[in-house]
Amino acid sequence: MTSTTVTTSPLVQTKSFRLTRPSIVGPDSPEPPFPIQLSGPVQRGFGRGGKDLGCPTANLPDESLPAMSTVTKTGVYYGFAQITPRANADHALSKEETSVLPMVMSLGWNPFYKNERMTAEIHILHEFKSDFYGYDMKALVLGYIRPELDYTSREALVDDINMDKQVALNSLDRPAYQTYTSDPFFASNTPPQ
Repeated sequence: MTSTTVTTSPLVQTKSFRLTRPSIVGPDSPEPPFPIQLSGPVQRGFGRGGKDLGCPTANLPDESLPAMSTVTKTGVYYGFAQITPRANADHALSKEETSVLPMVMSLGWNPFYKNERMTAEIHILHEFKSDFYGYDMKALVLGYIRPELDYTSREALVDDINMDKQVALNSLDRPAYQTYTSDPFFASNTPPQ
């Protein structure tokens, strides 16, 4: 996802910021512009998520992300995602791995890594036995966790990523969010609206 908008420098994460973060975010049920539908084949990204941060991410192609243009701020989001194999997949995923699973998504410039373009990276909150590059992914973005931040260390970034995961799980545990695990979007093969 590319952007021509000039952005200001992100806030720098501090320990005091982390200590004041809520464990649940968003209203009791999703409000506009959510839910936002995303779909497309999973592509290789920078390779930093799993190797450097212990948080492997699935990246959708840029053309799959225009729906996120309705969101005006960079940061971390939560929702549900589902991986489905293509007919010519070289390995099979388990039934659990193809179910609808919770996810967190980073939308932004990743200032710690000084990205030159905006990206949307999805981390599905499940430990997969193998990668799923080339498989199809659908995601429903249901809410916003926090703004994009810069970090003074990799450890501080990892600490916030781990907290983001827990906040996402807590926020998605509410009944109105759980209904989205059986949303028709996941059962259909239609492209997002």
